Amino acid sequence: MPITRIAVGNPGEASQPDALRAALAEFFSMIIFVFAGEGSGMAFNKLTDNGSTTPAGLIAASLAHAFALFVAVSVGANISGGHVNPAVTFGAFIGGNITLLRGILYWIAQLLGSVVACLLLKFATGGLETSAFALSSGVSSWNALVFEIVMTFGLVYTVYATAVDPKKGNVGIVAPIAIGFIVGANILAGGAFDGASMNPAVSFGPAVVSWTWTSHWVYWVGPLIGAAIAALVYDNIYIGENAHEPLSTSDF
Repeated sequence: MPITRIAVGNPGEASQPDALRAALAEFFSMIIFVFAGEGSGMAFNKLTDNGSTTPAGLIAASLAHAFALFVAVSVGANISGGHVNPAVTFGAFIGGNITLLRGILYWIAQLLGSVVACLLLKFATGGLETSAFALSSGVSSWNALVFEIVMTFGLVYTVYATAVDPKKGNVGIVAPIAIGFIVGANILAGGAFDGASMNPAVSFGPAVVSWTWTSHWVYWVGPLIGAAIAALVYDNIYIGENAHEPLSTSDF
């Protein structure tokens, strides 16, 4: 059971140079991802004069997030593992692949990176609104919660299959693009309903800068539940106790 491998970590771990470098990598990767992803939405609003969302706009958002996440994961992979998502970090923690203290350090860096990216966007666009994630008309919080659980399950399952599994072999080479693809595909599926976050940090930055917190809990609870389920399912069925090997940050 991966739950038996959960570790708190050494109290001094948060001040170790490699941990700080890894957190800084997460910070910069999150800026890259959120600036492009949130920025694509702001660009669409400017081009349409804040018009209603169209299929073309949804496709543009999907591509922007997929491309940006591919790059953000790639540039951080050899330093921090390229989590770029508190839910991915939580899934790694549940599977015993990262300590609690290092995970908290990652979370802080990821959340700060998202806020900084949104502040930069607000300044660069002359004060345009960084729209917070919101539920579409007719979509309840519980509907959105199911969306976020299922979509994040798919994301973290993909992370485990392509980046965490010790038996991944050459599949690990395509991990960043596979992770980007599943996020892009999920945006096409869920974007019209709740924005398809799958990432608490991506939701947190715009919420802070716009100070809009309506149904914000959905974008934390859903991804964390989905990540935990994916970690438990993949680790127990496909990795197992005997097959598990300790992973360095370069492996994940």
